[in-house]
Amino acid sequence: MSLLSDAGEIAPDLVALRRELHQIPEIGLDLPLTQRTVLSALDGLPLEVRTGTALSSVTAVLRGGAVPAGGTRPVVLLRGDMDALPVAEATGLDYVSKHAGAMHACGHDLHTAGLVGAARLLCARRAELPGDVVFMFQPGEEGWDGAGHMIAEGVLAAAGTPVLGAYGLHVMSSLLPRGVVGSRPGPLMAASDGLFVTVQGAGGHGSRPQDALDPVQVACEIVTALQTMLTRRIDTFDPVVITVGSFHAGTRRNIIPDEATFEATVRTFSPAVRDRVRAYALSLCEHVAAAHGLRVDARYEPEYPVTVNDAAEHDFAAATVADLFGADRYQPLPNPVTGAEDFSRILERVPGAYVFLGAHAGDGDPLEAPPNHSPRAAFDDSVLPDGAALLAELAVRRLARG
Repeated sequence: MSLLSDAGEIAPDLVALRRELHQIPEIGLDLPLTQRTVLSALDGLPLEVRTGTALSSVTAVLRGGAVPAGGTRPVVLLRGDMDALPVAEATGLDYVSKHAGAMHACGHDLHTAGLVGAARLLCARRAELPGDVVFMFQPGEEGWDGAGHMIAEGVLAAAGTPVLGAYGLHVMSSLLPRGVVGSRPGPLMAASDGLFVTVQGAGGHGSRPQDALDPVQVACEIVTALQTMLTRRIDTFDPVVITVGSFHAGTRRNIIPDEATFEATVRTFSPAVRDRVRAYALSLCEHVAAAHGLRVDARYEPEYPVTVNDAAEHDFAAATVADLFGADRYQPLPNPVTGAEDFSRILERVPGAYVFLGAHAGDGDPLEAPPNHSPRAAFDDSVLPDGAALLAELAVRRLARG
């Protein structure tokens, strides 16, 4: 039987696992319930399993049985992230999150269940595999650099031989039709950095602003000026996004506060522009504040690098999708996506490919559906066997290449 047909056989188990995970979303690097659930799902499989020290990761190694005695053991890595988001779920599902203020709004529950499925499929073919597979169950993708932590703890050396190829997928509640796989060679997702700004003024009575130094107005001016900076100092053909997602100041409408703070995410696609935006943004914050006689504390913190698909590995993944599902199930993406991914850490070190899998849950236009990270984001778990089969097929074919 084929991997795809075998995946169909275990689909009910994968759906049940995904829905169990969906109800127990955990945030960050410490995911004890999720880790326990994954370990239970892997129990009984012929895997070498170890857990993380600084985070609730699970690394499982499958030793293939078809390697000649004394021969080289090629290694492939498959990754699934496990963490959730601080989002209050509003989907109305009958398996809704049981953890207030936490939700699998980005589909990582599907990633985890799909990687378990790939492990089951490959374990059933252990004797035929001419090499080893590392299954990387990763916490902390959503801003915690879980991939960096797992690399530091040795995930790329888990099999004892360097990884030749690394693959992962991300489900999308919008963007792509259900079951369609999309990707592109080269830059696929943006680098992500954080800008943290505190404007320091001098508080006073709201009725007498001339006796105070109002940080709110200056912080608002900086926010607006950052957008103008992008249109006037950065090449429009090298895209940048700056979004202020958090802004805090004051306690009452008639009190001018001492300070105002905001945080922004910055997305770029080239190292040169990334460095330029950092320098421009910090200079802008300092000089706008100084022009009004205020001080500012501005920090620019690098986070994830650009997610770059190796061109040859992208072509390999696209061809695998076409062979497995049909040519109409692969959709080349004309442009990168401004989301960011810490799988970029893996792809900096290992040739590989990352792809998107459409998991739109409705019958309408996926472009109009609530996107990933929305409290109403919904994912159709009928794509689980396809995701599991694709990951397994990529591993089988890559190991065969040696």
